Amino acid sequence: MKFSDMPYERIDFDRVLQDIKDLIADFQKATSSSAQFEVHKRFYQLTNHVQTMLEIAMIRHDIDMTDEFYAKEQEYNDEHTPAYTNLCVAYREQLLHSDYRKELEQIIGPVAFENIRLAQQSVHEKLIPLMQEERKLEDGYNKLLATAQIPWNGQVLNLSLMTPYLHHKDRSVRKEAWEKYTAFFAQNQDAFDDYYDKLVKTRTQQGILMGHENYLPLGYARMQRNCYGRSDIEQFRKQVKKDWVPFAEKLHEKRRERLGLSSLSYIDEGVYFRDGNPAPVKGPADILAAGQEMYRQLSPETAKFMDFMCENQLFDVLGRKTKKTGGYMTYIPDHKAPFIFANFNGTSGDADVITHECGHAFQGFLAAEDPILEHADITMETAETHSMSMEFFTEPWMELIFGNRAKDYVTMHFLDSCLFIPYGTMVDEFQDICYSNPSLSPADRRSVWRDLERQYKPHLDYTGNDYLASGGFWQKQHHIYDCPLYYIDYCIAQTNALQYKVWMDKDYKGAWDSYLKLCRLSASDFFDGLMKRSGLANPFEDGCLSYVARQLSDKL
Repeated sequence: MKFSDMPYERIDFDRVLQDIKDLIADFQKATSSSAQFEVHKRFYQLTNHVQTMLEIAMIRHDIDMTDEFYAKEQEYNDEHTPAYTNLCVAYREQLLHSDYRKELEQIIGPVAFENIRLAQQSVHEKLIPLMQEERKLEDGYNKLLATAQIPWNGQVLNLSLMTPYLHHKDRSVRKEAWEKYTAFFAQNQDAFDDYYDKLVKTRTQQGILMGHENYLPLGYARMQRNCYGRSDIEQFRKQVKKDWVPFAEKLHEKRRERLGLSSLSYIDEGVYFRDGNPAPVKGPADILAAGQEMYRQLSPETAKFMDFMCENQLFDVLGRKTKKTGGYMTYIPDHKAPFIFANFNGTSGDADVITHECGHAFQGFLAAEDPILEHADITMETAETHSMSMEFFTEPWMELIFGNRAKDYVTMHFLDSCLFIPYGTMVDEFQDICYSNPSLSPADRRSVWRDLERQYKPHLDYTGNDYLASGGFWQKQHHIYDCPLYYIDYCIAQTNALQYKVWMDKDYKGAWDSYLKLCRLSASDFFDGLMKRSGLANPFEDGCLSYVARQLSDKL
């Protein structure tokens, strides 16, 4: 079914909550594992339908944040979802305490049961008012971003549409673009500070109410980190500083030489060639058509997937002034339909939608074949492995999008992937510090950010931009506001994707077979088990980043 034809109706949460209570009663009355699993399948059906309505409302709200109907629906859903989530957790707790748990665990898998345990630690009725406030603050932050109006050459552009000028081949153009772009953040700095200060405080209070010293244990539980913890991530960050930052700084120096500059400025971040970064040679419709051709050639599985996406109009990728910034893939369960949301802006990022977001969507498309719903409940570092790895697997077809600059794109993408890891890890350490020290003032947080930049990106020079020089860059990173503790998952996944890059350069088919296996395994195993079964090194193991850096250095 085409997305525009998918029906929407407001969820009657009172009825849904009663239905779940009835399911709990029926589950408790069941006298065998098979009878309990039949009840559980009814739970699948109910929650799939609720999630379908939530997703449709969210997508249509994001497509036009000035649409009053879906703005009210989103507000209504945000208000009622915490209570619904709590009752879903209460239902799933029945599996933990079932007399037939052993048999159920054989059907559903041990990962699901660990995730249920973590969910128990993630929500509680006493948190509902704070969770509602958290959602309102997140939405307020995103509305502020979405309503940015930046004057540019007689036009008024939003943040997404400014991106091509931030990476323009003419240094004077990108300097002016960065000044106007950051002026928006500087003018609204107090509002951005206030949103984050309140978010840190409400999340910290949630952590305290759940018996923790701060938000971090609660945040880790909500991220479903079911086989690694804070100490593992601290070890990963140490690897990045010791083994990856020196490698990345060498790449920045090569970038400086390629650009013919005596030194790098912040306005040169994300710029790779003197004549400008490669950009798609075609418009949005042609890029989607190129993606369809690419996936038809890549494999039978990807061909079936992309044809389904295009035939059912499961993309909304055109940038518009009232559209939410950023991009994502989500899933509409009743229609077994992935959906990709993005803001095309004429840069190479448009190709990333067809590679990165389609990597997510492809895995979701494959996972729809699994009748065990919990197997689709993948953790984020695994989900991002699917997407970031697809970026590399699709490189042989980049000529369809970039024409005679396909080779430049492949070079840029490789460098950008390597250079992202220090930044993404820095975002994680920043959040760790903020939630460990919730009483930090806005000025303190900016100071922390600037200090971390000196550790992870020592080449950065903000001369001429007081807002960024004082540590304001992080306020544009929406994950810090609305996806707490998420960003490190990108770094773990990027490590995996670069492992696949090394592998596919030696044996493309072997690497692709491993990737398909990883996608189909979904969440049927823990992250460390998935790594072992698909033939990848675990990024948390000391020496992993050092090994990958050596392999890539030899390649360079």
